[in-house]
Amino acid sequence: MKCRKCVTKVTSLLEAYPEVKKVSVSLEDAAASIQVAPGDTLPISAMQSVLEEAGFRCAAPELLEESTRSSTAPEETLQRSSFRLKGMSCVNCAASIEKGLPELPGVVSAQVNFAAEKMLVTHQDLPEIGGQILHRLEVLGYRGEPDPGFGAPPEKDDSKLELRLLLIAAAGSLPIMLLMFVPLFGSATMLVNGLLSSVVQFTAGLGFYRSAWKSLRNRSANMDVLVSLGISAAYGYSLLALLGVLGPDATVFFETSAMLILFIRFGKWLESRAKGKAGSALKKLLQLQADRALLLDGDQQREVLASQVKPGDLLLVRAGEKIPVDAEVVEGSAAVDEAMISGEAVPVTKEPGSQVTGATINRSGRLVIRATRVGEQTVLAQIVRMVEDAQADKAPIQRLADRVSNYFVPAVVLLSLLTFTCWYLLVGSSFLFAFQMATAVVVIACPCALGLATPTAIMVGSSVGLERGILFKKASALEQISKLQVLLLDKTGTVTTGEFQVARLVTFSACSESQLLAYAAALEDGSTHPLARAVVAVARQRQIDWESAKNLEEIGGHGLRGSVSDRQVLCGSQRLLQDAAVDLSFAETVIDELVAMGCSLVFLAIDQRLQGILALTDTLKPNAERAVAQLKRDGLKTVLLTGDRRVAAQAVAVQINVDQVEAEVLPEQKLQVVKKYQQQGLSVGMVGDGINDAPALAQADIGIAIGSGTDVAKETGDLILVGGDLFDVVRGIRLGRQTLRKIKQNLFWAFFYNILGIPLAAGLFYPWFGVYLKPEFAGLAMAFSSVSVVSNSLLLRRMKQRLQELQ
Repeated sequence: MKCRKCVTKVTSLLEAYPEVKKVSVSLEDAAASIQVAPGDTLPISAMQSVLEEAGFRCAAPELLEESTRSSTAPEETLQRSSFRLKGMSCVNCAASIEKGLPELPGVVSAQVNFAAEKMLVTHQDLPEIGGQILHRLEVLGYRGEPDPGFGAPPEKDDSKLELRLLLIAAAGSLPIMLLMFVPLFGSATMLVNGLLSSVVQFTAGLGFYRSAWKSLRNRSANMDVLVSLGISAAYGYSLLALLGVLGPDATVFFETSAMLILFIRFGKWLESRAKGKAGSALKKLLQLQADRALLLDGDQQREVLASQVKPGDLLLVRAGEKIPVDAEVVEGSAAVDEAMISGEAVPVTKEPGSQVTGATINRSGRLVIRATRVGEQTVLAQIVRMVEDAQADKAPIQRLADRVSNYFVPAVVLLSLLTFTCWYLLVGSSFLFAFQMATAVVVIACPCALGLATPTAIMVGSSVGLERGILFKKASALEQISKLQVLLLDKTGTVTTGEFQVARLVTFSACSESQLLAYAAALEDGSTHPLARAVVAVARQRQIDWESAKNLEEIGGHGLRGSVSDRQVLCGSQRLLQDAAVDLSFAETVIDELVAMGCSLVFLAIDQRLQGILALTDTLKPNAERAVAQLKRDGLKTVLLTGDRRVAAQAVAVQINVDQVEAEVLPEQKLQVVKKYQQQGLSVGMVGDGINDAPALAQADIGIAIGSGTDVAKETGDLILVGGDLFDVVRGIRLGRQTLRKIKQNLFWAFFYNILGIPLAAGLFYPWFGVYLKPEFAGLAMAFSSVSVVSNSLLLRRMKQRLQELQ
């Protein structure tokens, strides 16, 4: 496969088989994953023949254990649990957990984020499954605990433990370096060095041995296996030389193993500090929640913990205070700072009936609010959970690093043996020189940098988005959004404000405007459609009373039918009346005039006769034109998607200058429009309402939901824009592109470091340039490789200011 068109072709060929339940084709992995219903068998030979006839080559299929397991349990019986992890030293440890946990009955899969030290486990709803998972982790050699979730105290800072180990290593190593040049104890100096080196070896270095043993016990090899081999070789050789086993002239170099441990611990400390900074945005968000609330109990006011507030409780929030929970304003008005949710600095006016979000700040006025959501149900909790899930998810680009890491350690050990053999047996160098070269190869190799390249960039990128109200639901969205070619923009609520106004009422026969509004409101009352809400609002504004409609029936995407005062009423689109054979010919001139003005039209017919037309207008969002211009500048084809007639849609399209228009599209047809562009081999993004446009958003390669900020968990889409600002679409795409760029940079440097560092440590450049690395400096280089990757990811935080300036 060479491009997206190939992916589309392969997908369509495989989906043609009735046995296939679901197909996922990856251009990056050059693979197709096929899900089969239980009991069905795939015609493998026929599939391979069809693919080969279409010009593709395919290897023998591989049965995935995860798919077999998941097919035995219905999706609705599966649950996802989050755990905190301790004891991992590199990405190979994460791979051991991901491989070992699914062997536990009831566990379908485990996803481990090495950088965040978190794990998401998909499992069946079985009793005691949590305890069994923790026990299985202990058997594998790692410590875990259930993630306490929202509101829990932050985890202990690992950098403090690493600093203690670093200081222990320094306390033993630095005196050894001093005694090398100033033998204060005469002939006993070597014994003192050996003693100090032993202390460092089995205190600050003990953790490497423990981790290596756990890894080998799980039939894998992590970075600590390499470190343990390196420090054991240097320490063991020096100890044997000191004891005279290797002869009277054998060289003692205790400083090598001690300094090696010191440098690696120094790198681990820097790495833990950098990883802490990568996740700092989420920690700051958790600190925003209010600790206490002022509860109104009759005429009494009493201060309680925010965790004690229950739905329905009345709370008092004074100027300058944080709103403790999600609530509805009952009394008072105030300007509320919602920057922590939407990223917008301008406070929003809240009045009785308005919804307020927990952790936002009352900047002025006094509010009495009624709690609606508390604890895990609040918007803040939903956002935190969503970001944590995204950070725990694995981006497709990380699979390459994972595959390399599986073979990395065994390959390095073989290279180390080859290095020793070449220098000692083929070149004829001294045993000590060949031994030091082999040790340097072992300690300079670093799978950690490969393991940190993707998750740290994802953590920082998602955190930057979080501060702007841009929420990525999964890590793959940050990668995939950068590949978008076409962006479908749903008109109402996305390009426009979605707040319709009745601009004109046209009546026919003897129907008055009041009667027209009364009949229309009778049918539209209770509907959530923006046009319906506008009709009901103007009827209330004019203080018009209406009867309740009976036998109300919704005609999918077209309008409503019902009876009012024993009269049959139709209210909706022009197509609704045409399908009901209502004569509209006498109103064609008026209809064309209103459509040319860009109005959305609601037609009303009573007893098969057209009685009136309500013309409604929707205002464009202030920055819609500039946002579309930026999207086009970024190389995306923009398409306006609307149910309006083509003339009205074209009028809006001209104003915002989109490339193409898809007009007269019913809600259920939006999904087909997305598929139409995908079948052209294009990567398609869809921007719309996260609930009403759910099918189309789910079908798109990237679904972007412009949410209301009230219930982000219910929003469908890969990207949620809490604030509803169309420019956040531009910001999200640019953030995704920059994050992917950082991931690629990290992977390049991680691979480049090993490709250059291992030959340098093996002495490949020594014959020509006289350059080689001592083992201790090879260890320092290894430590800094991980630090450089994390530090490069942290540079993404500069995007925050750039996104702020983008408008």
